[in-house]
Amino acid sequence: MSVTAPITLSARNLTRRFGQREVIHGISLELRRGEVLGLLGHNGAGKSTTLQMLTGALLSHSGQIEICGFDLARQPREAKARIGFLPETPPLYREMSVDYYLTFAARLRRVPRAQIARALTETKHRCGLQDSGRKIIGTLSKGYQQRVGIAQALIHQPEVIILDEPTVGLDPSQIRDIRALIRELGDAHSVILSTHVLGEVESICDRVEIMHHGRLIYGDSSAKMQQYGHQPGFIVTLRSPPALAELQAIAGVQQVEQLSATQFRVLHTAESNPGALLLTLAAQQGWQAEQLTPLQAKLEDVFVQLTEGEPA
Repeated sequence: MSVTAPITLSARNLTRRFGQREVIHGISLELRRGEVLGLLGHNGAGKSTTLQMLTGALLSHSGQIEICGFDLARQPREAKARIGFLPETPPLYREMSVDYYLTFAARLRRVPRAQIARALTETKHRCGLQDSGRKIIGTLSKGYQQRVGIAQALIHQPEVIILDEPTVGLDPSQIRDIRALIRELGDAHSVILSTHVLGEVESICDRVEIMHHGRLIYGDSSAKMQQYGHQPGFIVTLRSPPALAELQAIAGVQQVEQLSATQFRVLHTAESNPGALLLTLAAQQGWQAEQLTPLQAKLEDVFVQLTEGEPA
């Protein structure tokens, strides 16, 4: 996803109250074409409320939302025509067949009558529903019902696709299939998905926004999130290692911990990476270096670090 890709969704200073209690506090975010954005947070963090505001299903009490340049409050028809939405509970009519339901969804989305058959064929193909058209939705597995829910969000070819907890309740095989589908959607559309599953972020999201108590507390690429607050370093295997003091004396090394007779954890400053120098010395001194693996923070640890201690 290029940073020069056009902005498809822009939200500024969104707030929402239930009664006298403010549950969403001044949220702002942007989404670009070709991007998959993960809205990450604990249950109750405000993810679903935020997504409902972004789709126009729930009004914000203040703030502004634009979808592909159309103001959601002042130009709702134009803005909503460019959104596909899958709520946490898919809006399915279980007694309908897949074909009948998706045709119904296409008509609701004002797909021209002459284009409905083609849209139906293309959408079923994208969602792996080619052989399910005549099946009654209520007889399908939960994974296939979720595919139908995503299909109704795609049938009108929207620029922005918003998915609320799209893999909740699915088995591992179904989760893998839905994640692959979402990743594919991100190639041609803009996608926002809410989740509290950290693996979802790692596997399919380009960027992460973390919500906590109705606020966005962190936003960056998923790769950079894993480096948040992370001490840079690596683990190196040396078959004929020197004394620990020799490793600690290498320029840029801050700390060396011996993990086994041949394995060492080396921490260094963010400004320098002594890995290349260590390998050069190992070759010169006969330390027999076999493997050097950069340390990487666990996403779970980073998430806990970001959300722990945030005020309620």
